[in-house]
Amino acid sequence: MRLGTVIGRVTLSQSIEALRGARWLVVSPFNRQHFQQGSEPLNLITSEPSLVVYDNLGGGVGDTIGFVEGREAASPFEPPIPIDAINAALVDETFYTPKQDA
Repeated sequence: MRLGTVIGRVTLSQSIEALRGARWLVVSPFNRQHFQQGSEPLNLITSEPSLVVYDNLGGGVGDTIGFVEGREAASPFEPPIPIDAINAALVDETFYTPKQDA
């Protein structure tokens, strides 16, 4: 699972029947710098490419979410549907403790 910030929503004018009524979020994935900044305000846009994530948990713009990608994203659906990423968690807080050099 990866973490990211929701930076937008997607509205489709057409979709396949299996995806009718689905919600889609545009997510900017976290990188190491997000965690190393500590309590300083985070820049929502990173050098990482943003991605579109299927959402059935109700994530909104500005929320931190946990998402999975690849084959695991389609696993909850029977039969599997053509998605690449799914929202798996709404994250309240993150704590980061850097590894201390010995």
